[in-house]
Amino acid sequence: MLRHEFHPGKLVLGLFLLMAAIAYAGDAGGVWDTPWFVVFPLMLAGLLLGGAAAAVSYGIRGRPRARTADRTSGRTPDSTADRIADRPVDDSRDA
Repeated sequence: MLRHEFHPGKLVLGLFLLMAAIAYAGDAGGVWDTPWFVVFPLMLAGLLLGGAAAAVSYGIRGRPRARTADRTSGRTPDSTADRIADRPVDDSRDA
Protein backbone atom coordinates (compact mmCIF):
# COMPACT_ATOMS: atom_id res chain seq x y z
CA MET A 1 0.00 0.00 0.00
CA LEU A 2 1.22 3.48 -0.81
CA ARG A 3 2.08 5.76 2.07
CA HIS A 4 0.79 8.84 0.24
CA GLU A 5 -1.09 9.76 -2.90
CA PHE A 6 0.65 10.43 -6.18
CA HIS A 7 0.55 14.13 -7.18
CA PRO A 8 1.50 14.52 -10.86
CA GLY A 9 1.42 18.34 -10.70
CA LYS A 10 4.20 18.36 -8.12
CA LEU A 11 6.18 15.89 -10.22
CA VAL A 12 5.95 18.05 -13.35
CA LEU A 13 6.91 21.22 -11.47
CA GLY A 14 9.82 19.39 -9.80
CA LEU A 15 11.12 18.22 -13.17
CA PHE A 16 11.10 21.78 -14.51
CA LEU A 17 12.89 23.02 -11.40
CA LEU A 18 15.45 20.27 -11.90
CA MET A 19 15.97 21.38 -15.52
CA ALA A 20 16.56 24.96 -14.38
CA ALA A 21 19.02 23.76 -11.74
CA ILE A 22 20.90 21.65 -14.30
CA ALA A 23 21.08 24.63 -16.67
CA TYR A 24 22.62 26.84 -13.99
CA ALA A 25 24.90 24.05 -12.73
CA GLY A 26 26.24 23.57 -16.25
CA ASP A 27 26.87 27.30 -16.44
CA ALA A 28 28.63 27.31 -13.07
CA GLY A 29 30.75 24.32 -14.08
CA GLY A 30 31.82 25.97 -17.32
CA VAL A 31 30.20 23.36 -19.55
CA TRP A 32 27.99 25.90 -21.33
CA ASP A 33 26.87 29.51 -21.02
CA THR A 34 23.33 29.99 -19.66
CA PRO A 35 21.76 33.46 -19.93
CA TRP A 36 20.25 34.83 -16.73
CA PHE A 37 16.71 34.95 -18.16
CA VAL A 38 16.47 31.24 -19.01
CA VAL A 39 14.82 30.36 -15.71
CA PHE A 40 11.71 32.47 -16.40
CA PRO A 41 10.36 30.44 -19.36
CA LEU A 42 11.25 27.20 -17.57
CA MET A 43 9.41 28.25 -14.43
CA LEU A 44 6.40 29.57 -16.35
CA ALA A 45 6.12 26.37 -18.38
CA GLY A 46 6.56 24.26 -15.25
CA LEU A 47 3.88 26.16 -13.35
CA LEU A 48 1.41 26.02 -16.24
CA LEU A 49 1.97 22.34 -17.02
CA GLY A 50 2.04 21.40 -13.33
CA GLY A 51 -1.24 23.22 -12.78
CA ALA A 52 -2.77 21.49 -15.79
CA ALA A 53 -1.59 18.09 -14.55
CA ALA A 54 -2.99 18.79 -11.08
CA ALA A 55 -6.34 19.90 -12.55
CA VAL A 56 -6.58 16.78 -14.70
CA SER A 57 -5.66 14.59 -11.74
CA TYR A 58 -8.28 16.30 -9.57
CA GLY A 59 -10.84 15.89 -12.33
CA ILE A 60 -10.14 12.17 -12.61
CA ARG A 61 -9.83 11.33 -8.92
CA GLY A 62 -12.16 13.87 -7.38
CA ARG A 63 -11.86 15.11 -3.83
CA PRO A 64 -9.49 13.09 -1.63
CA ARG A 65 -11.11 11.10 1.16
CA ALA A 66 -10.30 11.52 4.84
CA ARG A 67 -7.49 9.30 6.08
CA THR A 68 -9.41 8.24 9.18
CA ALA A 69 -12.47 7.03 7.29
CA ASP A 70 -13.98 3.77 8.41
CA ARG A 71 -13.73 1.64 5.28
CA THR A 72 -16.48 -0.78 6.24
CA SER A 73 -19.24 1.74 6.84
CA GLY A 74 -17.86 4.75 4.95
CA ARG A 75 -18.23 6.99 8.01
CA THR A 76 -15.59 9.27 9.44
CA PRO A 77 -15.24 8.93 13.21
CA ASP A 78 -14.48 12.60 13.73
CA SER A 79 -17.68 14.06 12.30
CA THR A 80 -19.85 15.99 14.75
CA ALA A 81 -23.11 14.28 13.81
CA ASP A 82 -21.62 10.86 14.54
CA ARG A 83 -20.31 11.95 17.93
CA ILE A 84 -23.69 13.35 18.95
CA ALA A 85 -25.59 10.29 17.71
CA ASP A 86 -23.21 7.80 19.36
CA ARG A 87 -23.18 9.55 22.76
CA PRO A 88 -25.00 7.56 25.48
CA VAL A 89 -28.06 9.21 26.97
CA ASP A 90 -27.83 9.91 30.71
CA ASP A 91 -31.35 9.96 32.24
CA SER A 92 -30.17 10.08 35.86
CA ARG A 93 -29.96 13.90 35.85
CA ASP A 94 -33.71 14.31 35.22
CA ALA A 95 -34.76 12.94 38.65
